[in-house]
Amino acid sequence: DFEASFIRLIDKVTNGSRIEINQTGTTLYYQPGLLYGGSLEHDCSPSRGIGYYLESLLCLAPFMKHPLKIVLRGVTNDQVDPSVDVLKATALPLLKKFGIDGESLDIKINRRGMPPKGGGEILFACPVRKVLQPVQFTDPGKIKRIRGTAYSVRVSPQMANRMVESARGILNKFLPDIYIYTDHMKGVNSGKSPGFGMCLTAETINGTILSAELASNPQGQGAAVLPEELGQNCAKLLLEEVYRGGCVDSTNQSLALLLMTLGQRDVSKVLLGPLSPYTIEFLRHLRNFFQIMFKIETKTPEEEHMGGEKVLMTCVGIGFCNLSKTIR
Repeated sequence: DFEASFIRLIDKVTNGSRIEINQTGTTLYYQPGLLYGGSLEHDCSPSRGIGYYLESLLCLAPFMKHPLKIVLRGVTNDQVDPSVDVLKATALPLLKKFGIDGESLDIKINRRGMPPKGGGEILFACPVRKVLQPVQFTDPGKIKRIRGTAYSVRVSPQMANRMVESARGILNKFLPDIYIYTDHMKGVNSGKSPGFGMCLTAETINGTILSAELASNPQGQGAAVLPEELGQNCAKLLLEEVYRGGCVDSTNQSLALLLMTLGQRDVSKVLLGPLSPYTIEFLRHLRNFFQIMFKIETKTPEEEHMGGEKVLMTCVGIGFCNLSKTIR
């Protein structure tokens, strides 16, 4: 059902797509149309997070004909997909590096929704661009501050404070500049299911943002999680992400590689941590669709003096140009 919902979403943002699915639902014939954009609304399936849909929209939104403004409803934070908080904190600054910026680039969380029933609502707005800038993004820099959000819906507001305290207990050993907001949504804004969770981001002096997140188990599934444990584990996950390092965190590796591929006919470089299995498969897709191969150089920890092994990805963009952008 979530894949069907995704196909309906793609149908909404495009004009002239042809989609045929056979009766058993095992083959899909898809003929792409023009990316149209505009102001839209979509109800996502609650079996996956809104992040599942938003990740694809982030890839497509800059190349629409009209700037995209879309309201998505469903599960804002779950344990499977990147949450809306993480995408807001990491993917938007990444888009700005490629020249996709402006006041209209925003992700706004109107309501939070936890699994299994969802009930969250977000607004995603993105301007259109004719061409992307090439990037040279090879020095992540040292970490200067940590920010985060501890959210709780339909549980005691104290849960958020308990998570913050336990996360700070670990992170304060490393640096003093830590600020974790508590976000307790009430009434209609808190969705339909109880839950809590945390999203942390570490920002470096060069503007790299690394993120980690955890959410509590859905109501009626798995053992109950203590907020203290969740806070500690989330802090450890952030340290793990910092150890992996690179200029883009593991959630957004594929987005960065796609934007490099679609850039001008110029060299783009980005330093990544170890490639996630998703990213490796994504590179194969880039090769099949754009006939583009990345030059991959490994950097050992001794050369970099920090963290795990890094990979330097280099490519020449295909010079993609958004032809449907209306000339004003």
